Amino acid sequence: MRGGSQAKWVVAAVAVALAATACSSSSDSSSGGSSDGAVNAQGVFSYQSAEPQRPLQPANAMENQGGRIVKQLFTGLVDYDPATGALRNQVADKIETTDSKTFTVTLKSGWTFHDGTPVTSQSFVKSWNWSANPANNQINSDWFSDIVGYDAVHPDKGDPTAKEMSGLKVIDDTHFTIELANPVSYFTYKLGYSAFFPLPEGFFADPKGYGEKPVGNGPYKFVSWEHNKAVTLAAYDKYTGTNKAKNGGIVFRSYTSPEAAYKDLMSDTLDVLDQVDSTDLPKYKDDLGKRAVDQAQGAIQNISFALYNADWNAPEKAKVRQGLSMAIDRDTITKTVLNGTRQPADSFVAPGVMGYKAGTCGDACKYNPEKAKQLIQEGGGVPGNKITILYNSDGGHKEWVDAVCNSIRQATGVECLGDPKPDFKTSRDIVTKKQVPSMMRTGWVQDYPLNANFLRDVYGTGAAANDASYSSPEFDNLAKQADAATSVEKTAELYQQAEAVLAKDMPAIPLWYYKTSSGYSNKVQNVKFNSFGDPVYTDVEVKK
Repeated sequence: MRGGSQAKWVVAAVAVALAATACSSSSDSSSGGSSDGAVNAQGVFSYQSAEPQRPLQPANAMENQGGRIVKQLFTGLVDYDPATGALRNQVADKIETTDSKTFTVTLKSGWTFHDGTPVTSQSFVKSWNWSANPANNQINSDWFSDIVGYDAVHPDKGDPTAKEMSGLKVIDDTHFTIELANPVSYFTYKLGYSAFFPLPEGFFADPKGYGEKPVGNGPYKFVSWEHNKAVTLAAYDKYTGTNKAKNGGIVFRSYTSPEAAYKDLMSDTLDVLDQVDSTDLPKYKDDLGKRAVDQAQGAIQNISFALYNADWNAPEKAKVRQGLSMAIDRDTITKTVLNGTRQPADSFVAPGVMGYKAGTCGDACKYNPEKAKQLIQEGGGVPGNKITILYNSDGGHKEWVDAVCNSIRQATGVECLGDPKPDFKTSRDIVTKKQVPSMMRTGWVQDYPLNANFLRDVYGTGAAANDASYSSPEFDNLAKQADAATSVEKTAELYQQAEAVLAKDMPAIPLWYYKTSSGYSNKVQNVKFNSFGDPVYTDVEVKK
């Protein structure tokens, strides 16, 4: 598929890791893929979602609500087979490298954007340069930091000295090259992330307008965005990728209450659920039968500390953070409040991901009230003897946040309160503006199935998803060494050393690993979920 022995090893090794969590089906192993009714190929189905935080631009969609929509509107050089996890070419015909530092990309001919214009090498290179430019305020701009010239376009300090990354060279309409500052053994896998999607020429004349009415090259094209209500997409009939839609479109319907979404599913007014709310978890399998989904997911639930606040970033406060983690009875909460649908976390990386190592969190993730109180005292105590946990009310988090706070309160005497915000967008705006008083919910779903994604992309200094503003030269140096390893296997091993630093510093508290607890209506069939926790949208069939 691609030249260069190293590149091929990336595909093989990481695909095996992802296959461990990819697409088993539902609670009845045959139900998710069953097709037992006549199909309306033009039928549109609805999916439980919420208002995207930002405009629908590829490098501006880090959160799930916008990201899942962008991934249906655009297609990149590669993506991941939903059934096996294997890396597969889409717009790319081949991506060749012999050293994991210089890559030659050959595009397939015939790809078009939804406006009919061709997808060319320039569509990728110009998109990446625009997205890396700090003037364009793209939250995922740091995803291009591996490329030579990124530091000139997006310097840590001062003004940019260039508008284009020197490591990107267009050869012709179907060929371009990528030069990295240092070898990255898994770079080809990163290319499947939405930040690397192409953009049509018209976008650059009106980025704001295209963010509201995007024009992509994916299996679905944009129809409408009724803010706080729904985003509607229609199947693109000229799509040439391997994942052509088997339906007529999707309505991403915004819900502010997960319980309301579940009720709509039960009445067949909503077709596919994102996640079952805590209240309905005990009974959803009985309610839905073969239409219930229960499978592994490459995701973790954390609560992170606002380390940009002086009260929390003093060196001795690491003991306080460890103590608070020890005060949480993960076993009891996952068994009772979450009805056994989550697995207590003992690592900062989700199981099934290459490089996952059980127990890396150590004693800090083990319930120990006495040790918790001791560490909090040794660290000078919790500022004001009170913490709050910011979360979004529309995501079904209230019950477990209250349970976590009760556990902390009973174990340590520290006052703990949930800090609910009405919806995901509101809570994320507070998080990204660095306005959280003490703690915040920070779940993470894999972008690619390697431990680097749970580590460097979340805890690296300046990383887009580093909501805690954690910064550790020791962690960053180990991550840099891991990226430069000669094989993806060695990369994963070295990242485990970086993970050990997190267990010492505790910028976030790992709580539990997600499972996809979902379901679908009587109106659809062939509903399957991948290890990212998303349905395989293009495979969903609408019954006549």
